[in-house]
Amino acid sequence: MWAKTVTGNFAKVIHGLNANQLTDQVIQRSKRMILDTLGVGLLGTSTEVFHKVAQYSKIYSSDLSSTIWGHLDFRPPPLYAAFVNGVAVHSMDFDDTWHPATHPSGAVLPALIALSEAFPQKKKISGLDLLLAFNVGIEVQGRLLHFSREARNIPRRFHPPAVVGTMGSAAACAKLLALDSGAPLANAATQIKPLHVGNAARHGLEAACLALQGLQGNKQILDMESGMGAFYTDYNPQTLPTLQSYPWLLDQQDVAIKRFPAHLATHWVADAASSVRRKLVESSENLLPTDKIEKVILKVPEVTYVNRPSPASEHEARHSFQFVACSALLDGGMSVQSFASENIHRPALRELLCKTQLEHPPDNAPSFDSLYCQVNVTLRDGSTISDRCTTFYGHWRKPLEKEDLEKKFQSNTLDILPTEAMEGIIETVYNLEKVEDCSVLSTFLAGQSARALPEKLHFL
Repeated sequence: MWAKTVTGNFAKVIHGLNANQLTDQVIQRSKRMILDTLGVGLLGTSTEVFHKVAQYSKIYSSDLSSTIWGHLDFRPPPLYAAFVNGVAVHSMDFDDTWHPATHPSGAVLPALIALSEAFPQKKKISGLDLLLAFNVGIEVQGRLLHFSREARNIPRRFHPPAVVGTMGSAAACAKLLALDSGAPLANAATQIKPLHVGNAARHGLEAACLALQGLQGNKQILDMESGMGAFYTDYNPQTLPTLQSYPWLLDQQDVAIKRFPAHLATHWVADAASSVRRKLVESSENLLPTDKIEKVILKVPEVTYVNRPSPASEHEARHSFQFVACSALLDGGMSVQSFASENIHRPALRELLCKTQLEHPPDNAPSFDSLYCQVNVTLRDGSTISDRCTTFYGHWRKPLEKEDLEKKFQSNTLDILPTEAMEGIIETVYNLEKVEDCSVLSTFLAGQSARALPEKLHFL
């Protein structure tokens, strides 16, 4: 019999879901998400915000510890490993994005890996156990976001991972432990924003650990206007589908995987601007004739926190339509290095930024599923060169090819891990449903090779 409340229904369904219900497409999509999240998290260990939260976490210690990705010599308690690794994942805004809008993987995967490593049970946690728990965490976030039409657009008031990410992390960790049944957007484009994902991972894991000790909370949290309803003006909770032939949201809606580390809305701008550049210059080696440009018009949706005419830091640049458009016009594309200080402050870019304006057509809704970007470059001779992007490469309608996903992972981890550890992660993730002991991932993430774990690296 179904529970009488939405909250009780969620608890029963989460408890009842099993690995046999994972479809082939869900498994394949979630493995892509896991590989990408590990890669951007490892790259994120090179950022300033990562080093700050890692240093902070060193004041905590316990008998249980978990790996900090890319660091063999630093093992904080599991809660803080989940926190630090979660911050690393979102430190460059390079992690996956879903629809309705959130970053689903970064709040869940760091918590699960920390938990699987630090809380050995009578039965080893297999790769299939990890896949199931990961998908439960993703599913819970998606279902909660579907309770509001407001959530379908790019958020205006709070960062979704800080709310639904925490619930997803808690559900995923509870699933792995076999338990029975909002942060403001004012901090976007600052070093605080990555902490939203790190805290979601930590708080979700903490909630599951406290539940394991018997601590109880409000059993109607999803039903109440003062619970999850506090975050949406049109909150309308619904029960989940029945367990028989359960329809996973990830089966219906894939994620977007970014090619460069910036807010997802800027990826439409980058592709359109790169196309305009190809029309303006004969060769990719030629310089853009900035002296001949009168103005640059960007037709984009109205997203206040991505409207930054003159970004002063890498975090502001990652949340600037104008910066990404001008960088792509100058360079022909975007990369991790686009956000280095010397590129942000170069005179040619600053000159082009001064010529750039935004327009917000009424038909361009702020939704990752339907928005577009048009770049118009007007030259001093009166001619205009234009291009429009409706779907960028990496969007769920045009997903990255396996080869390009692997190239992104390898590029992100090249300076962080030895080649053998990097290859070990790729092989393990691609065979995750066959892995007997998923803690093998932590060994590779610490930078060790397969020789360090002969007893763990077994496929079913």
